Amino acid sequence: MNAISLDATDCRILTVLQQEGRISNLDLAERISLSPSACLRRLRLLEEQGVIEHYRACLNREVLGFELEAFVQVSMRNDQENWHERFAEAVRDWPEVVGAFVVTGETHYLLRVLAHNLKHYSDFVLQRLYKAPGVMDIRSNIVLQTLKEDSGVPVSLVTKTSHSTPHS
Repeated sequence: MNAISLDATDCRILTVLQQEGRISNLDLAERISLSPSACLRRLRLLEEQGVIEHYRACLNREVLGFELEAFVQVSMRNDQENWHERFAEAVRDWPEVVGAFVVTGETHYLLRVLAHNLKHYSDFVLQRLYKAPGVMDIRSNIVLQTLKEDSGVPVSLVTKTSHSTPHS
């Protein structure tokens, strides 16, 4: 898939929205030095083009009682038919798994798991993960401290040469 063309104004809009998703169009327009109508037009175009997928609130997991976060490496036995599809289907049904990735390296998957505590995590691993189709090995990395967490896209890295088409 080719990257979409963005100009400097689009990048400013996206940067502000990633930090302040609830900002009003009027305040956004003022912040990036556009008229409200031009700002709204650009915003709608970014939504239509799929650059902006959706808006969401960032929740504090600890306030909600999720004290444990783990990154789990999962290795599979690939001698079973449809092992990937069956595991992917199982993962989608587990609310504890908030991120799931097919990766390169020694394991097949990397899961980001949230649990209320060690018992909750242990129950998840023993009752769900180990019983999933094709699972051969699990390696857990429990997060001790988060140094940086940003689910946004680094808009500052969008290059002018590959994204230079201006909007009207």
